[in-house]
Amino acid sequence: MSSPAPRGRPRKLPVGEQRARVLHATAKVVAQHGMQGATIEQIAREAGVSRQAVYEQFGDRATLFAEVVAVTEEHAFAAIAGPSVTDPQSGLRAWARANYANMVTFVADHPEAYGVLRAAERAGDPALTRLRERLAAVYAEASRRRWAAHGIDSGRADRALVTLFFAMTESLVQATWDGEPPDQDALIDLLTEFTVGGVARLQAKASDVIERLR
Repeated sequence: MSSPAPRGRPRKLPVGEQRARVLHATAKVVAQHGMQGATIEQIAREAGVSRQAVYEQFGDRATLFAEVVAVTEEHAFAAIAGPSVTDPQSGLRAWARANYANMVTFVADHPEAYGVLRAAERAGDPALTRLRERLAAVYAEASRRRWAAHGIDSGRADRALVTLFFAMTESLVQATWDGEPPDQDALIDLLTEFTVGGVARLQAKASDVIERLR
């Protein structure tokens, strides 16, 4: 019969695991309480580590918050500006749907991320604005190439449309609903059909709008 496991102090987590836990806990606490309301004690409790461990890993509160904002911004950019954005092979409907799915799925899977970026904005770090600008540049360039494939010079219409589509997506993922929220796929389909229908109308019946935005 095997000997019972030795009792005593719990094992100390490896440095990398501690760091990951603290960053994840910080994102949750900041999203809930904001930069001003979040404390090291709350973060340590959420992470399951000591306050001293938090300070050993990050030095001070400002450094910790700056890092969690930077990590969140990069994670969001990598997830939302995925390979589907620059895929030249997919049709317009499949392209639009894949890109909306990237955005909606990221927010659903990482509910604290948007809260962290908004908290950073309120504290004077324009992290959410910066992310929108970076994503808009990628999406607008991909959109411009798609218009060009049809012989259309879209001018600044790409940037205007991308800004509009991001605003719609953000509004939907933040919306409050009576009862259970709508099915996620249904929201993605709604955004897709609205986008595809709008682009088709611009091409067929309102090309003068694009001309005025050049």
